[in-house]
Amino acid sequence: MRGGRDVWALALRGVAAIVFGLLALVWPTVTALALAVLFGAYALVGGALHLAAGFSRGQAGPVRGLFLLTGLLGIAIALVTLLWPEITAFALAVVIGIWAVVIGGLDLWIAVRWRASRLLAVVGVVSILAGLLILFRPDVGAVAIAQVIGIYAIVAGVLMLAAARQRHRLATGPARPTA
Repeated sequence: MRGGRDVWALALRGVAAIVFGLLALVWPTVTALALAVLFGAYALVGGALHLAAGFSRGQAGPVRGLFLLTGLLGIAIALVTLLWPEITAFALAVVIGIWAVVIGGLDLWIAVRWRASRLLAVVGVVSILAGLLILFRPDVGAVAIAQVIGIYAIVAGVLMLAAARQRHRLATGPARPTA
């Protein structure tokens, strides 16, 4: 991501993740329907922000393509969950697990391309681990899945905010002391 607009998109993605995570933890007994709607909204916001970053000026070809791919993937997953919210907790767990692993891998790839975003690499690793945990035990129930997803989303959101701050500092230089 380059430019202030892309840093803000990453920061908004972080805020959306934290809000989603808090909602999942505050109401862990939500039904599979409500969890699907919450996840669909979160994936839609994340996908839209990735698409916006992909269409912004200053993106290199491979990086632009990666942002567009992750944006389209996020929107596709969001549409599936929002159009068929009655899917079971098991199916939702599998969808969320696959999404977390794929997005985590793509976040790792973006971090390598940036060469300065270790925090985004950590987001990718956390996402992959949460996705694998969900995929290995999708049968544990909606409450446990909501808790794992909530914790993952909060950790990932905080790391995204930190990565946005780091990118902003790299773009603007160190803060000047005020007299």
